[in-house]
Parts: sequence; structure tokens; C-alpha cells
Amino acid sequence: MAMKWIEILTGSLEQKKQYKQTVARMDALPEPYKTAAKSMHRYFMYQGGVTDGDTLTQMFTDLVDLWERAAIDGTPVREIVGDDAVEFAEQFTLAYGGQRWIDKERARLTKAIDDAAKEQGS
Repeated sequence: MAMKWIEILTGSLEQKKQYKQTVARMDALPEPYKTAAKSMHRYFMYQGGVTDGDTLTQMFTDLVDLWERAAIDGTPVREIVGDDAVEFAEQFTLAYGGQRWIDKERARLTKAIDDAAKEQGS
């Protein structure tokens, strides 16, 4: 029972365990794949905004899988991300649905404008 209560406050302990394993796998990557993976990971933390733990865990697992495979195959970093690393990263995160932080603000903005328009009778 205490574990359920703790998870309500802190989030899934299993997801935290999976996340730590993913970070450990990322740290074990050879260069330059490690640098590329860690840079994308950092960008995802700022840009991705995914709030669903299962989706976020899967996204980071897939990221590490991608770079592990590239390292095994010897695929050049640019061959993976192309000329625009930001575009690649943003397209990568779009492949993962789930709730995002901005979704709440979009709904709030839409409701505020709708309410303002109703007050004007339009």
C-alpha cells in the first residue's frame, strides 16, 4: 500500500528504473554516438514536453536503440540525422503521441478565447 502512495506522489517506480537503465545504456555508447544520443536526449527534455511516463520511457528506449544500432553498424551520425539535427529531433518526438505540456495550455487558450467571444455575443 505504501508503494502505491509513493507512486502517486513521485510517478511509476518501474518507469524510473527503466529510465535509469536507458541512461546507463546511453552512457555506454561509443563516441560519437554517445554525444549524439545525449544531445538528442537533452533536447527532448526541453522540446518534447511529453507528460505520459510510458510514452516518454518508450521514446528514450527507442532513441538508445537507434544509436546502439548505428554504433554496431558503423553508420555515420549525419546519415542518421541528416543536415538538420533539430528537424530530425522534432520529427522523432512527433512519432510519439501522448499528452504534452503544451496541450493543457492550448486547451486553456482555446477556452479563454471562446469564453471571451461568448461574452461579446459572437
